[in-house]
Amino acid sequence: MGYPHFDQVQDADFAPALLAGMALHWREVDVILSNPAPPSFANTVEALERAGRLLGRTQTLLGGLSAVDNNPARQTLQQRFAPELAAHRDRVLLDPRHFARLDALLQSKPKLDAEQQRLLERMHRNLRRAGAQLPAEQQQRLRAINGELAQMGAEFNRKVLAGVNASAVFVSDRAELKDLSDAEIEALKQADGRFKIALQNTTGQPLLERLQHRPLRERLHQASIARGSAGDANDTTALVSRFAALRAERAALLGYATHADFELEVQTAKEVKTVNQLLRQLAPAAVAKAREEQALLQQLADREQDHAGQPRFALQAWDWAYYSERQRAVQHGYDGEQLRPYLELQNVLERGVFHAATQLFGITFKRRHDLPTYHPDVQTWEVFGPNGKTRALLLLDFYARPSKGGGAWANGYVRQSHLFGEQPVVGNHMNIPKPAPGQPTLLTWDQANTLFHEFGHNLHSILSDIRYPGLAGTPRDYVEYPSQVNEMWQSWPSVFKHYARHHQTGEAMPEALLQKVLGAKTFNQGFATTEYLAATVLDQRWHQLKSAEVPKPDQVMAFEARVLSQEGFGPEHTLVTPRYRTPYFSHMVGGYSAGYYSYLWSELLDATTVEWIEKHGGLNRATGEALRRHVLSIGGSKDIMAEFQKMVGTPPQLDPYLRRRGLQLR
Repeated sequence: MGYPHFDQVQDADFAPALLAGMALHWREVDVILSNPAPPSFANTVEALERAGRLLGRTQTLLGGLSAVDNNPARQTLQQRFAPELAAHRDRVLLDPRHFARLDALLQSKPKLDAEQQRLLERMHRNLRRAGAQLPAEQQQRLRAINGELAQMGAEFNRKVLAGVNASAVFVSDRAELKDLSDAEIEALKQADGRFKIALQNTTGQPLLERLQHRPLRERLHQASIARGSAGDANDTTALVSRFAALRAERAALLGYATHADFELEVQTAKEVKTVNQLLRQLAPAAVAKAREEQALLQQLADREQDHAGQPRFALQAWDWAYYSERQRAVQHGYDGEQLRPYLELQNVLERGVFHAATQLFGITFKRRHDLPTYHPDVQTWEVFGPNGKTRALLLLDFYARPSKGGGAWANGYVRQSHLFGEQPVVGNHMNIPKPAPGQPTLLTWDQANTLFHEFGHNLHSILSDIRYPGLAGTPRDYVEYPSQVNEMWQSWPSVFKHYARHHQTGEAMPEALLQKVLGAKTFNQGFATTEYLAATVLDQRWHQLKSAEVPKPDQVMAFEARVLSQEGFGPEHTLVTPRYRTPYFSHMVGGYSAGYYSYLWSELLDATTVEWIEKHGGLNRATGEALRRHVLSIGGSKDIMAEFQKMVGTPPQLDPYLRRRGLQLR
């Protein structure tokens, strides 16, 4: 399976392995490019696919471990090797023999099957986009840009993680935490008697919806939004400015108007104007819905203050989550705390997430205790196909810790491919606060939703059925689509009833409460859509700048404020803060640059698919087979949008998305 030997790998092993991997990869590539025989698929394309295995495995493992269990040694390794790896990549891609050989093969119109032809075309396109056709002088500048970007990426990640940890909020008075359970409060208690609220990398913090003490809510919110822009050692504004400038310069070198144009060329959205039009179409509807929600929350806050004989106050950003949960109780007859006893982590995982996957795809799961892991909290599971044969290995890493990156994500340690006869090894990573010893892990509704979402990414890897690793990926604005579809099973009645059981008594959630949950699907969607769209707009506007337009470091936050105001998301329009602000927007600086809109684009596909599933039988093997055949198994081996339309019978539609979120275009 290629399962990593976590118990044997030492940090000191990485530098020699990376150096050896780069040297070996170059020797392999040089042999291929020096071959005097005319280029063929076998001696060029497939040979290049086989090259670089040691380097690829080493990079994957270092990157994976740095995200889930970082330490100073790994940070040093990433910063040291980021520019070296970028230079190595450019050495391979920009060697003139590389493009010449692939171009000659493509022009010869060889007789290839559809998958081979797609791989050849993708390799040819990737070389062109890497700058293979540029003059030597421009290539040299491109190499310098790529090296600097790689080094800054490692530095940005280090600062964001350090900023999250350094911004934790400490509470001295236990009474300020009175809305939490005794067990939760004890889990926050430190050796000095204070209570530590660790932050997550999103703007919103989970405890904001439960803390009655308003000054503490404000402190927590302000600590969250100040990260990365406070002028301290973890300030990232200079890095953000430099990132934007270098990406804009690189795009211009490659012949694109902006970095966003460069990125969107290979996405399903294709053009910047398409994304801009969609965002500007949806923004007014989302903000209008959020303002309606805000008015109801203000009325609730006013009533409560009047009842308590206290002066009224104007609702602020740090009040939204708290009063939203209270409004849910008023409007729908329940709040999030009523759900948590029925959302115990292992129940949600095994009786919910795994159960739905078995019903759909016939895959089953067995816990493995014999495989080494990188942290004691990690669970390892073996996944079996319908034929009973091993299909994948799955690592589940749910709890937050200071060494771990923020948010939630899926990771691939080994990719499936028939070329190498390899099955996937995948990870599912979240940041759930770990309870005190002996206490159950009770999830919020959103945390349970995230578990279903990330497992959707895992399914995309587990059910992959491609020949060549180079065709394993899909466009970034499509990759969130399968994971978003998988969220639907969280509230699917037969799945919900199967896992939503009280962690102490085992009793199923009362039917009346279930119906209230199902009836509240559009609750607070103005807020949810607005916070996401605001971040998406920031990502696009940063990456639609030309080099000369990029703000200097001391103007980064002013630029953010100006963009939000211009696009209808400023404080004069809404209380909703972007899900990520610029200084800690890891998606924007990382692999989702000019691509954070992908969640929206994927949700158009998702909402259209969900309505199709609801009309065609729901949770059954026929549905699962359609998803497997047209979505999950094909990677980039087929035209993914053509396969989408084969399955649902229509291009993605906007109306299902609007219905799902309770929005109306104005």
